[in-house]
Amino acid sequence: MKKAVILALIGLSIASCTPTQQGAGIGAASGAVIGGVVTGDVRGAAVGAAIGGVSGALIGSVAEQPGQCYYRDRYGRRYIDSCPR
Repeated sequence: MKKAVILALIGLSIASCTPTQQGAGIGAASGAVIGGVVTGDVRGAAVGAAIGGVSGALIGSVAEQPGQCYYRDRYGRRYIDSCPR
């Protein structure tokens, strides 16, 4: 029961955020979990949270720009450009 209440509170707290903030929060949380599981220490979780937060914010910012898409070039660089029609 306590877990359900905690999850509901977390869901309600992120509901009023912008798409960029939501993306950053979800990315940071996911990155922290993945980084912690892969490395088995807090440092890996912190690095995963940082990388996930930045990536999530970038993806979330695209959601605020209608007609814009998120791309990656052949060198791995990310950029935003107009979506194909």
